[in-house]
Amino acid sequence: MTTELLTIGDFARASGLTPKALRLYDDLGLLRPAEVDPSSGYRRYAPEQLGQARLVATLRLVGMPLARIEEVLDAPPAVAARLVEAYWLQVEHDTSSRRDIVAVLVEELESEEPSMTTSTDTFRAEIGTSHRTGGRAQQQDALIATPGLVAVADGFGERADLATAVLAAFESGGIEAAVAEVAAEIADSLPEAPTSGTTLTAVTIAGATASVTHVGDGRLWLVRGHEVRQVTHDHTVVAALLECGQLTADEARSHPHRSLLNRALVPGVVTDDLEVRLQPGDRLVLTTDGVHSHVEDLASLLVSPVPAQQVADEVGDVVAASGEPDNHTIVVVDLT
Repeated sequence: MTTELLTIGDFARASGLTPKALRLYDDLGLLRPAEVDPSSGYRRYAPEQLGQARLVATLRLVGMPLARIEEVLDAPPAVAARLVEAYWLQVEHDTSSRRDIVAVLVEELESEEPSMTTSTDTFRAEIGTSHRTGGRAQQQDALIATPGLVAVADGFGERADLATAVLAAFESGGIEAAVAEVAAEIADSLPEAPTSGTTLTAVTIAGATASVTHVGDGRLWLVRGHEVRQVTHDHTVVAALLECGQLTADEARSHPHRSLLNRALVPGVVTDDLEVRLQPGDRLVLTTDGVHSHVEDLASLLVSPVPAQQVADEVGDVVAASGEPDNHTIVVVDLT
């Protein structure tokens, strides 16, 4: 019986990768198609190659260089396991060494920190929001949209209202109260495997300063003039590898584990805390990953000169048009 080959599109969908990533792996010699049409150049793959495709994607996810991936693919399973183990042992030792360097650097930078002056500037805030359930059975996103505090949280797991409870706790008692809300949830499950959790991205606006508290894969964007800057960094494995150049942007967009968090709101978490100096005309935008994971050209929507609520509605409509597989929330704040 002849095995029917899969087109690159069908193989991409089955493996969780994109055709562009598969073409990259072909060019690098990591995953050759079973057949290439000599006239059209169309690639076709055998179903039994799916395991190899997923292995390549997983090894890329942990940051293994392409040359070492090739060694793993060429080795028998037992030898391949030892190669992967040896690679990760080296990563752990390298991380320990870099941790010591970072500790010294942080101490040096903190000793150079100049004294801050407090601004008395105040801004008027026009706020727009879109908050939709999308393709989920329950709404586990939550938001706060007030002139002094805007925030989004993206809950996951069994407790549908956890994100809402965490934001209420943050509003009343800050990050300590928010963590305490999650700690109570974890106490009712195994600490190593909590049944529920949430991300948190919050912006407190006082005078001309926006103070940001962030953990997870929500995002804060600053729109100034015609430029859009992502202020926060995603706390996901894929984002970390993308930032250090170990994954391409296309691999990151298509990776089956692209939503795998490496930091969420749990007891002992170290949040990213930063400040943004504001100017008249600035636009602050908060999105949960149900927005930015499904809108490729988000920046063009965020710079639109229309009012804040119209921006939020238009972004929500674009996410809906993409199939809206997840809850999606956007908060837009225009400062004048």
